Parts: sequence; C-alpha cells; structure tokens
Amino acid sequence: MPDNRPDDAPLRPLRVLLAGGGTAGHVNPLLATAAALTDPALGGHPGTRILVLGTRQGLEARLVPEAGHDLAFIPRVPLPRKPSLDLLRLPGNLRSAVRAAREAIERVGADVVVGFGGYVATPAYLAARRAGVPIVIHEQNARPGLANRLGARWARAVALTFASTPLMAAKGSTEMTGLPLRPAIAGLVASQVTADGAATARREGAAALGLDPERPTLLVTGGSLGAQRLNEVLSASMARLPKGLQVLHLTGRGKDVPVREALESAAGQDPSLPDRYRVLDYLTAMEQAYACADGVVCRSGAGTVAELTALGLPALYVPLPIGNGEQRLNAADCVSAGGGRIVPNAELDADALLSFTGVIADAEQRAAMARAAAGVGVRDGAARLGALIRAAVTSSADAEGKKK
Repeated sequence: MPDNRPDDAPLRPLRVLLAGGGTAGHVNPLLATAAALTDPALGGHPGTRILVLGTRQGLEARLVPEAGHDLAFIPRVPLPRKPSLDLLRLPGNLRSAVRAAREAIERVGADVVVGFGGYVATPAYLAARRAGVPIVIHEQNARPGLANRLGARWARAVALTFASTPLMAAKGSTEMTGLPLRPAIAGLVASQVTADGAATARREGAAALGLDPERPTLLVTGGSLGAQRLNEVLSASMARLPKGLQVLHLTGRGKDVPVREALESAAGQDPSLPDRYRVLDYLTAMEQAYACADGVVCRSGAGTVAELTALGLPALYVPLPIGNGEQRLNAADCVSAGGGRIVPNAELDADALLSFTGVIADAEQRAAMARAAAGVGVRDGAARLGALIRAAVTSSADAEGKKK
C-alpha cells in the first residue's frame, strides 16, 4: 500500500495516540499496530512516539506497559443502549473522559489519533475532532460498533478487517487492511512462506504439545473461557471420530475434567483414542497449536477468523449465541469462499462435527478448503494499517497547507 511520499522523501517519525482497550480483541491489534509504526521492517520509524489511551480496568493496564509503551488513563464511559442510571450519568462522565483524552493528545503532541473501538474510542474521537487532529479508525468486526460508527463521521481514514463491513470514512478513504496480527501469529504466518518453514513450525509445535506431526490434526478451542457446547458435542462424539485423526482439545480454564472423563469412557470403544486425543484446559502459546493444526472447531470472533484465514486453516465456525450477531458475520466471507463452514450453536451436533472432521481427515478436501481460507486471509494487516495511518497524516497536512 503506498504511503503517499515521493520516492526520495524520508519517512519521518510520527507522534501517535492509540485508543482502544477493555478486551484482547481491542488491545492485541492496537499493540500490533504500535509495533508496525516503529519497526522499519514493517514500514515504520523507530523514532515514532506512541502513547496509548486506556482505562485502569481493561487488559491494556497490564499488556501495554509489558509491551514497553506509555499509557494514559481515562474514565471508563460505557454507552448505554437502553434507559438506565448510566444514561443519566453519561454527559458528566463523557466530559471528564474527553478532557482526559484531550490532555493525552497534548501530552504526546499527536499527529493522529488511531481508534480501535470500545469504551476508550468515543472520548478520543471527540477530543481529536475538537483539537483538529486527524482520526484513523480500525474496525475489527463485520458489524461495526457504536464508537466507530460515530468516529467515522469525522475520520480521515477507516480500516476494515472484513471487506463486507458497512462502515466508511465520511470525509476520507476506506481500506480493507485486515486485522493487525499478534507478533507470535505474524511470525508463524511468515514461517509458512516456505514448505520447509511450515514443516519446521509444525514439528516444533507438535513436540511442545505432545502430538504426532505426521497425523492430520483437529484443533478444538472455545477461547480462554471455553465453549460449553463445543465441549459437550466433542465429548459425545469422540468414539466416532475418524481413526486417523488427532485432536488437540482446549476446553477453557477449569473445564477439562468432564472432557477427560468422557475420553476415559470412550477409550473403551476405541482404545486408540488416548494416544491421539490431547486435552488441555488452556494454552498461552496458541501459535504452537495453529502450527500443527489442519482444521479448527471454534467460535468466530474477529481475531480468530482473521488469524485462521491468514494461516489458511479450514474451520467449523460456531458463533457465540449472544451479542448482536457479529460473530456470524465475521465468518461470512470465509464461509462464502469455501474456506470454512458455519453452524449455529444450538445446531452443533455429532453429524455436523463428523462431516467436518471427515473433510479434515481427507488430504485432498482439506487442501482445497485451506486454499479457499487463505484466499480471503490478510497476512500483513499491521503493515497495511501503518501505511494507511501515515497516508492519513500526510493528506491531512496537505489539506491544512492548502487552506493556508
């Protein structure tokens, strides 16, 4: 993606306020973007100054300092969707948050404010608008949230994870950049450029997890908290899984005991199961699991879909059955392309599971679905977003110059 500089123009360091927090879904792409803005290998400048805007309650309070970035706090301001006491308190709380955001903009001398949605983003967008600082928005979900829909009205640029997301910059450009990937996942993506690199990563991941790198492998994960429906259906279907298939089942913290009991029972019908069915409640190094997986059964959060398509991993997506339906939409582009399947949570059963595992156990069908998944994946989302941010700063400066 071009960054609108003449070929001989040096890349200058920027001063950037990144606004996003609360959940890993906001913090991880924010940190990946910060890395891209400062890493010359990704088109960034090592002199770029980063300040992150967050709350004391969110994951950013721990993760941002651990990543080596400065953090400015603002009050948490939820936007109520229905009448409540929070709605009555909103004007005062929002004024305080906008004031704190304005102070953060002045503290870093921001050339640009980059928002990732969530509670932190709305005050940041309002403060940036009043300060005359250009806004860049990254929307991770296929259905945009309230904060980003508001900010898009003034944004110099909007970046989308999914091409089908209905959000556009009212006064600037809109680009499909994909999701900035966590460094560990980006590293795995880079390793798979060559067959040797992919094979090495697979062997290392399998060794770390006690798996056989030669067997087709199904990864089952419901995230750190797990997914009860996935655990129940896998437990009921173990003995019917394809004989050559290996399974790594991440149950969620504290939810492994019923699955282990089901495995012990199913081993009476299929004595090979204990050797090819590995149960863990949680795994920090998900890149190890992805490296040796041939297919995945999972939820369809934006981060999960973006990571799996970047890696070209076929998936059976089971959207979280709460919220505003964005998880189903997140997987829609991949499923339409043939890179995955989708089944509602209540309709996931042994037949749906076994139909998918049959594909994963078949090398030819598996390869076709993997190619389709990779076809909609974006592997350089952080670099693309970094280039869009630099272009937004340049275009804003050009526009100010013309006014003068």
